[in-house]
Amino acid sequence: MFYLGIDQHRKHLTVNLRNEGGDVVLRRQVSTVWTKVRSFFEELRDRCASEGGYVAIVEVCGFNDWLLKLLPETGCRRVLLVQAEQRSPHKTDRRDANRLCELLWTNRARLLDGKKVQQLRVIHPATSQDAEARQITALWQRLTRQRTRTLNAIQHLLLKHNLQQACPTKGLQTQRARAWLAQLELPAVDRLEMDGLLEQWTLWNRQREQVARQLAAQQQAHRPATLLATVPGAAAFGSLALACRVGDIRRFADPGSLANYWGLTPGCRNSGDAQQRLGSITKRGSVIARFVLGQLVLHVLRRDAKLKR
Repeated sequence: MFYLGIDQHRKHLTVNLRNEGGDVVLRRQVSTVWTKVRSFFEELRDRCASEGGYVAIVEVCGFNDWLLKLLPETGCRRVLLVQAEQRSPHKTDRRDANRLCELLWTNRARLLDGKKVQQLRVIHPATSQDAEARQITALWQRLTRQRTRTLNAIQHLLLKHNLQQACPTKGLQTQRARAWLAQLELPAVDRLEMDGLLEQWTLWNRQREQVARQLAAQQQAHRPATLLATVPGAAAFGSLALACRVGDIRRFADPGSLANYWGLTPGCRNSGDAQQRLGSITKRGSVIARFVLGQLVLHVLRRDAKLKR
């Protein structure tokens, strides 16, 4: 079998290929142009076929999706998506590809058996259903954050001229308040900014309505999300955001593993005589998951006396 290390970038892949004996038999850069990258992997498939094929290791980045789909299509027996915990001070693309390939070859038995390797975190790619759910929940949160920023900018303009008390309603998110903001007399530049902010507000609301329909449909089709929705205060967004980021719960050895995966466990620096040097939570993993859990705590405290105790 052959072992392939890939350092992925936007315009090219740097690859390093080793044989069963650990010798490097190929190192080069491959363009990510579709015709060139597909041709390379098809040639690699034919080259490795007589030796049992090849397995590949790729470091996680924000645009792995297309490569993770292409590799199995072109003969890769298994793809390992990893996140290294140590960064070399001497970093080049060739060194990164060589390091990944050497990690794969050295620990091939444990990695292919699904066992843990120190200083190397193997990422479990999400299923197609979970991947879509993660994307739609991230989009919902991003639209919500943008709308909040727009509302804060409108509030700032009102505070600038001390006009917040003149609003006909207690809050800004009413039809009367929107009509008042549209007719409010302001200096020319402030009026121009206010009109732009009102247009943005309308855009965010329209997009949120579209996303909300898609989000609700996905939540109803996601069985773990419907189970999490029974938690007090867990609506469509919260239940789907958590469920799709858990994935297959069986991959966690115990409840503490899930808490550690989401970065909720405290860090520690225990050495020598210092045995309880605990720090703040590690904050590794999903930011959205920690945000949703923080919001759910507030709902639970108000709605469920048993969980509150």
